[in-house]
Amino acid sequence: MAENNNTEIKKRKRMINKPLRLQCAVKNYNWGIVGNKSHVSRLFCLNSGTHINPNEPYAEFWIGTHESGASFLDHGGLSLKEWISKNPDVLGDRVLNKWGGDLPFLFKVLSVEKALSIQAHPDKELARTLHKSQPSLYSDENHKPEMALALTEFEALCGFISLKELRNVLCTVPEIVDLVGGVDAEQCFPVSEFGRSQEVKAIVESIFSQILLSSRDEICEIVSRLKWRLNLEKKKRQLTDKEMLVLRLEGQYPDDAGVLAAFLLNYVKLNRGEALCIGANEPHAYIHGECIECMATSDNVVRAGLTSKHRDIQTLLSMLNRRQGFPQILKGISLNPYTTRYLPPFEEFEVDFCVIPQAASVVFPSVAGPSLFLFISGNGTLSAGFSKEQIVEEGEVLFVPAYMEFTIASQSKELHLYRAGVNSSFFQAF
Repeated sequence: MAENNNTEIKKRKRMINKPLRLQCAVKNYNWGIVGNKSHVSRLFCLNSGTHINPNEPYAEFWIGTHESGASFLDHGGLSLKEWISKNPDVLGDRVLNKWGGDLPFLFKVLSVEKALSIQAHPDKELARTLHKSQPSLYSDENHKPEMALALTEFEALCGFISLKELRNVLCTVPEIVDLVGGVDAEQCFPVSEFGRSQEVKAIVESIFSQILLSSRDEICEIVSRLKWRLNLEKKKRQLTDKEMLVLRLEGQYPDDAGVLAAFLLNYVKLNRGEALCIGANEPHAYIHGECIECMATSDNVVRAGLTSKHRDIQTLLSMLNRRQGFPQILKGISLNPYTTRYLPPFEEFEVDFCVIPQAASVVFPSVAGPSLFLFISGNGTLSAGFSKEQIVEEGEVLFVPAYMEFTIASQSKELHLYRAGVNSSFFQAF
């Protein structure tokens, strides 16, 4: 019996001292890209050995411990969360003391064909309140700040437009003026953005609220008029990017208040390698494209438009961050010739993107917290001083414990990988 226990202890130590291969979950939401033409379907197929259904949408590839899409050890049947609970030291003392025996971040790949809902994620205080009052709708007590890092050209709506843009909307979109009433619209024109910011924010919120709270009949009529006018005008002039987007959204979600609400949100276009950070209570919607997404471990979403799912409009309106202006776009900072780091203003996570040319290698130094690695294309080797060299290739996902230094070398023309870990600033605070 003692011999068996010693064998088990040695086996566990070997597992703790090396990266662990994971099998990860997929989500087939209807806004995903159908068939095998997406990063999500390809990565899931390679990671799981599962054949792709050519008629099914593949929307999200989840990597982490959240119960809605848990990752499992490649061999043994344990979930990553269960394994961490048996081996909490793999998180490192600082992470364990701060967040308990769980990963503080969730890592995903998204393939977006059809727009996601206009939504926001609650802060910690509101998340606890919503979870307590409506646990079936809001399954987590945690907040969900997130970052989207573009794999392709990526479109999103995020945050409220500036006063200058709002004035332009009210001058060029008569349908919105008709819906909210001339009095509210006229309030914008004497207001200066300097010195009266709270008044400006209140006006934007008022117009946004009236759109989302309008009756279905009102929205149907207004959206129909808007569609008719824009289709007529595009025969005479080039429509603006926002006008063309609104027509696309109407085609996906006919007679939806979110079509009109989109006029009040910033239209963001990310190039590959650019990132967008979305904080608590920030109105946003992903529109099209593929991205890496990282967030605090939570799945709380408050929706209000562009969706067939449950809408909690009053909650969303009560929680919104009314900050105006175009959001900051992160381009990353170079760590070495092959690695770019994206540092959001959230302590739970950061993301590294690494492109390693053939025969080159990158040393990943020991860090005080755990990491998740996703190999998105190419193949190579992973070596650490105390373990056997491993082959790594496209579709593989690894959990790497805290305090582990290792080297990844490329054996293909280029090896592309993403790493998610706890934000470096969290450790620098000690």
